Amino acid sequence: MRTAHYNKFGNHKTEADGIVFDSSREAARYLELKLLQRGGAISALELQPKFVLQEPFARGTVKYRAITYVADFRYIENGAEVVEDAKGYPTPEYLLKKKLLLAKYPEIDFREV
Repeated sequence: MRTAHYNKFGNHKTEADGIVFDSSREAARYLELKLLQRGGAISALELQPKFVLQEPFARGTVKYRAITYVADFRYIENGAEVVEDAKGYPTPEYLLKKKLLLAKYPEIDFREV
């Protein structure tokens, strides 16, 4: 892993496996998940999966974009869909989007690491 500059939350961009992650925590978790996938404990590892929390709509002539949430990882474990977010500092926006995600996608096993 290689690290670069810091951002306002104290984390720093980190490169692992040729991929640049937003934090060293996220890069380390990616390497762990890759090992788990290689060992057969998980499958279908996906980076940065996007979930629509509210569809786009129009009200009169004003158009509103969709509200989306981008997680860090998604994979299958024991037949269940798992979504993970490697958070060090939960912002108010993150907490709100997390609630909306859990309400709209109750079948997801959501984990913070």
